[in-house]
Amino acid sequence: MQMPNRRFTLLLLVAALAGCSSMGSKGPEKDKTYNITVLHTNDHHGHFWKNSDGEYGLSAQKTVVDQVRAEVAAAGGSVLLLSGGDINTGVPESDLQDAVPDFKGMNLLGFDAMAVGNHEFDKPRVVLKMQRDLATFPMLSANIYDNGQRMFAPYKIFNVGGVRIGVMGLTTEDTYKMVHPDNVKGVEFRSVIAEANKVVPELRSKADVVIAATHMGHYTNGNHGTQAEGDVEMARAVKGIDLVVGGHSQNPVCMKAENVRDDAYVPGTACAPDRQNGTWIVQAHEWGKYVGRADFTYRNGEFKLVKYALIPINLKKTVKTDDGKTAKVVYTTEIAENKEMLALLTPYQNIGQEKLGITVGSSDARIEGDRSVIRAQPAAMGVLVGLSMMDKTKADFSVVNAGGVRDSLPAGPLTYKDVLKVQPFGNTIATVDLTGAEVMDYLNAVAKMSVGSGAFPQFAGVQLVITGGVVSNARIRGAAVDPGKTYRLVINNFQAVGGDGYPKMLAHKSYVDTGFVDADVLRSYITSRSPLKAADFAPGDAVVRK
Repeated sequence: MQMPNRRFTLLLLVAALAGCSSMGSKGPEKDKTYNITVLHTNDHHGHFWKNSDGEYGLSAQKTVVDQVRAEVAAAGGSVLLLSGGDINTGVPESDLQDAVPDFKGMNLLGFDAMAVGNHEFDKPRVVLKMQRDLATFPMLSANIYDNGQRMFAPYKIFNVGGVRIGVMGLTTEDTYKMVHPDNVKGVEFRSVIAEANKVVPELRSKADVVIAATHMGHYTNGNHGTQAEGDVEMARAVKGIDLVVGGHSQNPVCMKAENVRDDAYVPGTACAPDRQNGTWIVQAHEWGKYVGRADFTYRNGEFKLVKYALIPINLKKTVKTDDGKTAKVVYTTEIAENKEMLALLTPYQNIGQEKLGITVGSSDARIEGDRSVIRAQPAAMGVLVGLSMMDKTKADFSVVNAGGVRDSLPAGPLTYKDVLKVQPFGNTIATVDLTGAEVMDYLNAVAKMSVGSGAFPQFAGVQLVITGGVVSNARIRGAAVDPGKTYRLVINNFQAVGGDGYPKMLAHKSYVDTGFVDADVLRSYITSRSPLKAADFAPGDAVVRK
């Protein structure tokens, strides 16, 4: 018997889904109320599998999404599932497999569209092309241009239960300085506000509702510092956007009051999204820790938010037990993992575990590199990474961009996976020999990097007093920096090419890219010095800010 054409069968299946294109739709009926639920995630960063505590993961996420879809459908409503981008980079099992399990899992979840994130450019363009071909949903960005032409579709219009919803994508303008230049040659990241002002009127002529899926960041009251403008700033500057589904800043957007975000949000409690210039703004933290759920009604041109919630995906808290010990318990009801998703992802997890389970050393205590710490203050993981680079190159001091350090090291045995979780990008390390005067210029430039950003500097081998963003005292090897002496600086090649806004060093006559990969350098350092003593890397008062 002849088998049906697979492409034809797939097209029939896609056409049957709720998120199909609205081309040809007449639009909603007058005086009819439509129920529309927007589900959203962002900053997935390779977390297709649950963590060691059983938190998040696409299998439990699918259980939640399926339950919401069934509930909404039973009530006569429709669902749209969107991502705020950054699918790549963060978990070694995913990184080693170019996020193939993640995109396949998103296909099975039934995502309708995603914003293009800066981390979609972490690997060569051939990998991005593979991912675009693999995804059964569009990657959207209106402001990315490749040799003068838009690189991605700027938007897509969906017929959601009879309502035409236009979804526009936007990507942070900072992308060019957050990825390796080789991966974005010929690519422009144009003004998100200028591009949105072009696209929104066009969408308004075709759609009943306009949603921006963005990877730009939510900065409270628009205070974006040295980072590019984010969702708040855009919403204030661009009229006609009903909802922003955001990402990039990796925080739950839950507001305590107007322009006051609740940065101590507790999973499972009420969450009020931000509202600027008539636009709702939502973001679901990171890693699939939550599925955001926004329930709207649409009637006679009014798109009204009825209810909003962040649904925790098996997030856990530590509690004391009756015997005085501690245990991890879920904040809310335990979510079962979807068997179909588990069957899809298990082979990829097994491949990753096989490659990454090799023990490379140990530590007597946790070495802190958590995002919330390392982007705000001197951190032990920054010191350890810097010292490993100095040891390899015999440099006098190091400067490490906090965004290049993605995790802590746990107490106990350390595996290759642990190392790659800290440094997943595959950057090489580079040295530059600088005069004391050049050292001071460099240190003053990086001292101005914003707290909370990936550019925030971590130091090793240098003692600093920074007063009002200016270095007022600097010592290397215990002595004040001598303008006439020469000192060797070690950084990663991402910083060297101007990544995160760092001073460009490629043209310096003494610049040398060693070719040593940062994670391999850290691995060797850990192996040669294990068991590590975490106290040896405590930053202490080596860097003081006044």
